[in-house]
Amino acid sequence: MGNCPWNSWAHSHGSSLCLCSLRDKLRAILQATYTHSWNLACFVFVYKGLCALQAHTQGKTYQSHSFLAAFIGGFLLFGDNNNINSQINMYLTSRVLFALCRLGVEKGYIPELRWDPFPLYTAVVWGLVLWLFEYHRPTLQPSLQSSMTYLYEDSNVWHDLSDFLIYNKSRASK
Repeated sequence: MGNCPWNSWAHSHGSSLCLCSLRDKLRAILQATYTHSWNLACFVFVYKGLCALQAHTQGKTYQSHSFLAAFIGGFLLFGDNNNINSQINMYLTSRVLFALCRLGVEKGYIPELRWDPFPLYTAVVWGLVLWLFEYHRPTLQPSLQSSMTYLYEDSNVWHDLSDFLIYNKSRASK
């Protein structure tokens, strides 16, 4: 319930409990959105500034300028290990890996396949994530662990239709 001012009263009034929880969740979403947008705006400022500075001092633009400016900006603005930066960096990692594979094919470092590798890629990703979940769970991000626990463990027990429609969580014994 966080910092809800109605906590003492809310214990006996379920609707207030929901309002506090909803308000806390909304506040957290707005804070995360603000933090993400502020960090991104600052990153763009640092990146563009460092690119311009390098081009000015060296008299022309080089490919390394982009990498160096982004490296410094990323370190400064997205280097804190928190949930928001973690999500952003995981998103970018997947996009960068795909782009590097395409670049590798374009440059001839990776042979162009005559068949679509996407089904094989998908099978490997799903095989790895379920293997990690079953045998090395702590290595997975907590939110992924939670989702997978709900899907692959909590779903082993069914009580009624509400488990399917609302939320299936193991119930305490009566």
